[in-house]
Amino acid sequence: MIKLSRNTRNRLVFAALFAAIIAVSGFYIFPIPLVPIVLKNLFVVLSGAVLGGFYGGICLLIFITAGLLGAPFFVVPGPGVFLTPLGGYIIGYFLASLTVGLICGIPKVTEKKINFFFALRLSLACLSGFAIILFCGVLYLTRLNGMSFGAAIIAGALPYITGDVIKFALCVPLALKLRPAAARYINS
Repeated sequence: MIKLSRNTRNRLVFAALFAAIIAVSGFYIFPIPLVPIVLKNLFVVLSGAVLGGFYGGICLLIFITAGLLGAPFFVVPGPGVFLTPLGGYIIGYFLASLTVGLICGIPKVTEKKINFFFALRLSLACLSGFAIILFCGVLYLTRLNGMSFGAAIIAGALPYITGDVIKFALCVPLALKLRPAAARYINS
């Protein structure tokens, strides 16, 4: 039996918890005109911001693996999702969580006091996470459907920007509050 340190065990538990939150958040849809808002990518970016790069990436690997094994987390369960335009966004989920986590780093208990420069770095990290998800989706659309890059942006990014701006506005304050709380368990 492998003996894990308390921090490693807690980080893996948090990664699994965030994977479950991401999975469940896909079922909650807020209907607005044109494109409904789904909270999934909010929690994808938040997982990287709260857990750091490595465990944010682990969280998405758990989520994606469960979906590929047939859990109903994607519109098309199983590997067939990569034959749809959603495959690019799923790849973007992993890259976004990893990137945001690498920029933010593992949370520290000392982050209770909000530092302007850290808040700015966290904001830029979250913004880059949302941009990475959209960019991967757009690139995948160009390859899958043979669209021009401009047409793929119009179809795969522009409709989602309003929702992503709202989610970004929620993500930054949530991350600033959750990071010190999570640090008590994952970074003693």
